[in-house]
Amino acid sequence: MNDSPLSQLPIAELGERLRLAREAAGLTQKQAADAISVARTTLVAIEQGQRRVKMDELQRLAKLYQTSVNAILRREAVHVDLVPRFRKLLGSEDSGAVKATELLANLARAEVELENLLGIKRARNYPPERPILSGDVRMQAEQDALELRQRLGLGFAPAVDIVTLLEMELGLRVYVRRFDGSVSGVFAYDETLGGCILLNANHPRERRNQTAGHELGHFISVRNAPEVLHADEPENSREERYANAFGRSFMTPAGAVRQKFQEVTAGSSRLTRRHIIVLAHFFGVSREAIVRRLEELGLTKKGTWDWFEENGGITDDQASQVLGDLKASDPQKAEANRPTTLRLNLLAAEAYRQELLTEGQLARLLQVDRVELREMLHDMEVQEDEADGAPILLT
Repeated sequence: MNDSPLSQLPIAELGERLRLAREAAGLTQKQAADAISVARTTLVAIEQGQRRVKMDELQRLAKLYQTSVNAILRREAVHVDLVPRFRKLLGSEDSGAVKATELLANLARAEVELENLLGIKRARNYPPERPILSGDVRMQAEQDALELRQRLGLGFAPAVDIVTLLEMELGLRVYVRRFDGSVSGVFAYDETLGGCILLNANHPRERRNQTAGHELGHFISVRNAPEVLHADEPENSREERYANAFGRSFMTPAGAVRQKFQEVTAGSSRLTRRHIIVLAHFFGVSREAIVRRLEELGLTKKGTWDWFEENGGITDDQASQVLGDLKASDPQKAEANRPTTLRLNLLAAEAYRQELLTEGQLARLLQVDRVELREMLHDMEVQEDEADGAPILLT
């Protein structure tokens, strides 16, 4: 029996990996076929799993695709392409959304591949999917959001750091990165990658919290349908109405808003800017979002936000004056200035330390140049040196 790595990999999977590698290199089937001196139909058969590639052909293709035979054959390699799903969703070409989707896919693939390589299994604590029923989707979303809050032990407490909550409690992959400003967030689910959310670091933290709640609504209701949320996107479908209502209900649960509203406005005859600033800060949402929620719950009359907008608005300076030192910092925005995430850096440094991947393989996997990679590895080494006196982990 032939036990070579080439024979151990299922022929269909090997063909799919070669197709993805060729497309990533931006080459046509004809160009690849010419490079290994075969007909284009033969290359098509290889990519479709109808003909097994020979080792010498694989070596030439790997060189042509600027990768390695090891990278193609490695069982830890993750070959998931999310972009076609989003192109189908978007209908027409949306370059900003496609770039955001590619960014999400690259980050998730790299993270999963490094986890597999290091033998790390990410725990998933996914709640059951809730199909959208007939009737009032807002009522269903409110109930589903309340149930998830109870499952997470939140009760009426604010979910200010929703990114950490989704990562640590549910096991979702959440990335805060900078990309096209018209895209607020991206959601995708894949059995290999799990649930993945990308949030726009160019947006304020409060808005990102709301986007995360919205994307969580998609994960709860239509898990297998990818989604791109654009700024100020209208509610054109029941799925969007559900996601928006779920996000509002999760971030600002009705009972908690009513309770906090009574506490903050006690003794007042009018709703002031100070009240709104305090409530928005408490729930970790924008000032507009909290006022719209108060209107929805009948705690203030319709058009309240519009009145404030017409009369000077509620400015960041006013919020700073009210909150003072209570105004939360935004470490995720600073973290987003780096080419990769902190967790990816840690995984990559460990894979390099264990000599599981070369510098070149890591640079390609993380899609950074070698200078950036060396700086990242150096930073990790410095942190390791600083921790020399720390207690040793027991295995």
